[in-house]
Amino acid sequence: MASLFRPALDLMAQYAAYHRDRRNIATHFVGIPLIVFAISVLLARVAFTLGDAPMNAAIVLWAVSSLWYLTRGNLALGAATAIVNGVLTALAMTAAQGSMTSWLVIGVGSFAVGWIIQFVGHYYEGRKPAFVDDLVGLLVGPMFVVGEAMFMLGWGRPLLAEIEKRVGPTHLRDLAHP
Repeated sequence: MASLFRPALDLMAQYAAYHRDRRNIATHFVGIPLIVFAISVLLARVAFTLGDAPMNAAIVLWAVSSLWYLTRGNLALGAATAIVNGVLTALAMTAAQGSMTSWLVIGVGSFAVGWIIQFVGHYYEGRKPAFVDDLVGLLVGPMFVVGEAMFMLGWGRPLLAEIEKRVGPTHLRDLAHP
């Protein structure tokens, strides 16, 4: 596994190398948020107190991962990723408050559907998911999706240009002639 503490540009470029087909990227806009939401749903029931404050594992994971995103050398991308994951975590904590059955159905169901969508995307890509070669890809996925959304809104053109310089532009892979 490569270093966990590489800069955002290096992390994004390595992840992007596994995600050049536009259909794969599109599936990640659904699959990755579902997976982040699902993990937070499942961890929200791992509760404890920190001093007098109620706490749970979903909040701890969000806080630690946010610190990681914020320290990758691109503050805007890190902050946006932390905010998006924070919203997903807040929604997950609400979903986790139901019955044991609903908690498991929502958590496990969202996780399974998210991964199915991811694997459909990688069928279009014709390549395995990035985390297979580097587990850091599991952390980079949310940052990649947020970055792609920000690129679509016109932010980060120099970052996008450097990523494309390293790994090439996005495309639609011809499934008839892989």
